[in-house]
Amino acid sequence: MSGQSYTGDVQVGGPADVRELPGLTIAKLAVSEMANNAYLLTSGTGEALLIDAAAEPEALLALVEGADVRTVVTTHGHWDHHRALPQVVEATGAQTVAQPADAADLPVAVTRPVEHGDTVAVGDQVLEVVHLRGHTPGSIALVWRGPEGAGTHVFTGDSLFPGGPGRTTTPEDFTSLMDDLEERVFGRLDDDTWFYPGHGKDSTLGAERPHLAEWRERGW
Repeated sequence: MSGQSYTGDVQVGGPADVRELPGLTIAKLAVSEMANNAYLLTSGTGEALLIDAAAEPEALLALVEGADVRTVVTTHGHWDHHRALPQVVEATGAQTVAQPADAADLPVAVTRPVEHGDTVAVGDQVLEVVHLRGHTPGSIALVWRGPEGAGTHVFTGDSLFPGGPGRTTTPEDFTSLMDDLEERVFGRLDDDTWFYPGHGKDSTLGAERPHLAEWRERGW
């Protein structure tokens, strides 16, 4: 499947959608009754990284079969994003990455805690950690700035979706998340940046940017 045919529209029980970019291949798979997205990132060196071992370990292990998975990143501590983490880690021996504020919610120990501005490598490619406080205290996004022609790509977990920020439970958490999204995502990345959320379809920052004030005004 060529990168040109990628839509990011995947269904639970269906195949992964694969995007081949210069330097990185992204495979998106939907799993579980919550329709969680899991993303397998494979570099040109063959090393791979999985974002959110959400559920359905058999499906995820089939996705990563033959890949050299060195790392599993959990975007945040909510139960639906890490139910298959023990099985995936046992099968791959991968290091586990998460932000310390959510680490205690995971079913396995976090072997590499990360903070805002840290980087996580997948082969010869680098992902930047962006801490987005609000959906959970330790929610993170991962930014990949590809080589020329590849563009910028962000894996946002449940912090940003097409149509608005992730769910928050207090006005303070909502304001925190909106502040972080505006400063750390929309304020630093251009409109062509493609983002991949924890559930549902993808979007671009350019498609969502005109609605930031509307989101803030409505409060969700």
